[in-house]
Amino acid sequence: MDLLATARELAAISQTGLHFTKDPYDQERYHRLGEIAAELLAVHADVSVETVHAWANEEFGYATPKIDVRALIVKSDEVLLIREEADDGRWTLPGGWADVNESPSEAVVREVEEETGYDVRPLRLLAVLDREKQGHQPPFPFHVYKLIFLCEITGGMARKTIESSESAYFAVDDLPELSQSRVLAGQIRELFQGIRDGSLETRFD
Repeated sequence: MDLLATARELAAISQTGLHFTKDPYDQERYHRLGEIAAELLAVHADVSVETVHAWANEEFGYATPKIDVRALIVKSDEVLLIREEADDGRWTLPGGWADVNESPSEAVVREVEEETGYDVRPLRLLAVLDREKQGHQPPFPFHVYKLIFLCEITGGMARKTIESSESAYFAVDDLPELSQSRVLAGQIRELFQGIRDGSLETRFD
């Protein structure tokens, strides 16, 4: 049994139940179920119970996966990466969580500008990936879909930001240490190769 997946399902049942039920006794039961789920998530995703509760308090309504957007920006045989301060300076594709009231393409444009200083235009959707099925580490408390867009730079200038200390281009066959919570080397290489030889169709789990 995958206890992390079970804990996620319990958290989703709790969140959805609290949204729909009007019965005070059921509300109490769903609240307690959420507490149990948070304790399990904290253990199996290696985060604090307080952190799980803080994330859960931001969620409401019917429980659905969270959306992470990433930009693949190519120059010759290199890809643009940012140094992620939240993960000990490891590198990743620019991107992050999509916000409410913005489309996925709008989200990736915003994230790239916030993390690099560049203005970009999304050209196509390269992949829709299930974080859990892709094998990212460490495990995350909530279910996450990752959307990767091919983007081109249209303006702006590289700059240091709050979230990343620098951005740089790297050869696909000589990638730095990656933030494996956010992107995997195999994902970058597969998408890059598909772009280069024209064989890539949108990849999905």
